[in-house]
Amino acid sequence: MQPGQRRFLHFLGSWAINTLAVAIAATILHRHIHYDGAGSLVGASLLLGILNAFVRPILLLLALPFLRVTLGLFMWVINALLLYLVGLLLSPDFTVDNFLYAFVGSLIISIVSTVLNIATGNTQISVRRGRPRDNKSDDDDVIGG
Repeated sequence: MQPGQRRFLHFLGSWAINTLAVAIAATILHRHIHYDGAGSLVGASLLLGILNAFVRPILLLLALPFLRVTLGLFMWVINALLLYLVGLLLSPDFTVDNFLYAFVGSLIISIVSTVLNIATGNTQISVRRGRPRDNKSDDDDVIGG
């Protein structure tokens, strides 16, 4: 398989997982996150993915002091802002009632998408086991020889 095809399939898998995660969040919070049909749900997950790719890095850079102080927990606020923005941009087809429900919805989306990405192997996480290799020989020790 070509690298371009592999990236495209990874994108489609991520998009499908993101769509399912948004659907689960909207189902759990059905009174506060609304969508008109499958088309608006797919569009909302696509827009959320685009915002995550282009706007999120800028927000992360601007919020770097908050991220450091909160040990990364402020990232959930950024995710909630992006979900709320999707609701504003796609209204009335996809709506989020307020920021609190966007926050809870983004938590649900994060948890569901993480679990599904791990379950399907659609992650870019690599785990190495064992001791790290050291390219130095024993003769390169500073102390002793």
